[in-house]
Amino acid sequence: MLRFNVAEGIQSITRAHVNCYLIEDDEGITVVDAGLPRMWPELSEALEKIGRTSYEVKALILTHGHFDHVGFAVRMQREWQTPVYVHQDDASLAAHPYRYTPQRNRVVYPLFHPRSLPIIGGMAAAGALGVKGVSETRRFSSNEVVPVPGRPVALHTPGHTRGHCMFHLPDRGVMLTGDALVTLDPYTGQVGPQIVASAATQNTRETMDSLRILDEQASNILLPGHGEPWRQGTEAALRHAEAVGEH
Repeated sequence: MLRFNVAEGIQSITRAHVNCYLIEDDEGITVVDAGLPRMWPELSEALEKIGRTSYEVKALILTHGHFDHVGFAVRMQREWQTPVYVHQDDASLAAHPYRYTPQRNRVVYPLFHPRSLPIIGGMAAAGALGVKGVSETRRFSSNEVVPVPGRPVALHTPGHTRGHCMFHLPDRGVMLTGDALVTLDPYTGQVGPQIVASAATQNTRETMDSLRILDEQASNILLPGHGEPWRQGTEAALRHAEAVGEH
């Protein structure tokens, strides 16, 4: 599914409840996250719909290195020669996107949350089980302005993974939250602002603590890695996430 202008100059691609985003400016396009492998045709379709070409895509930036965020990264790098950026603490995970230990067993967890089973099944059908990692990456550090179109500020929000980052676009009032804050948890099927379940998170307490950065970097629109855009601001999102808590 393609959605246009989810925020100023930002388009989204969604499949199997996994989101990727395109940030446009006069310098070109930055793609945020590479979703799942079978979302690749939709990226080309999105560019065509907005009158852009692959030559205008200057970078792919990753919120983190999990398999459902690096899906077509290698293909994009190989076919379009697009540089891939990731926080220095997630470079190893991006190269090996299945090599992480969540707080709880991710295999049995969905059995206790049956609403998640169709979501996880859809992700598998979109290629979630066959993702190739990306090892050739450019690294950025915490609070760095990434030198790509849109000039997003990388805000280190560890917990979901060691190097997870949100990307702040202060001039547009937008925060791309990745999986630090989602509005649909694929592992429970629960909707509304929250952290991702412990079945796919390294440390839920640390993830909750990392959300406090939203107090300092308020935004009107939050664009998550899973679920619908949140347009009620960071304060309401934090209240909801705290009410849901760790799970």
